[in-house]
Amino acid sequence: MTGGLSVFLVEDEALIRMMIADMVVELGHHVVAEADNVRDASAFAMTAQYDFAILDINLMGLYVDPVADLIERRGKPFLFATGYGPELLPSLLRRRPILRKPIAIAELKALIETLFPEPSAKTPH
Repeated sequence: MTGGLSVFLVEDEALIRMMIADMVVELGHHVVAEADNVRDASAFAMTAQYDFAILDINLMGLYVDPVADLIERRGKPFLFATGYGPELLPSLLRRRPILRKPIAIAELKALIETLFPEPSAKTPH
């Protein structure tokens, strides 16, 4: 992954958002857009250029599923970062990867590698 991946980060707690952003950078990727509420996250979900998104499930009392739906419509991968369980998600989103808070960098790295496995030796077309 030369140059790393671009990440859209949605988290309403500023310190947690900064911590996750630092982890993303430490893993060799970069955050290209951040949001702390559903309104701003929805706008970025449709317009920002990113490889994948990390979404907190609960943003200031509102669930993030409308944002996840927009990201899914764009065909972008995403994962949830939350202290909650998947039971708070609509059933179609429960199959998405979940990163449990408090977040460990090794778990974040493993989930990113699940979303973006190293390419095998493919012949360019």
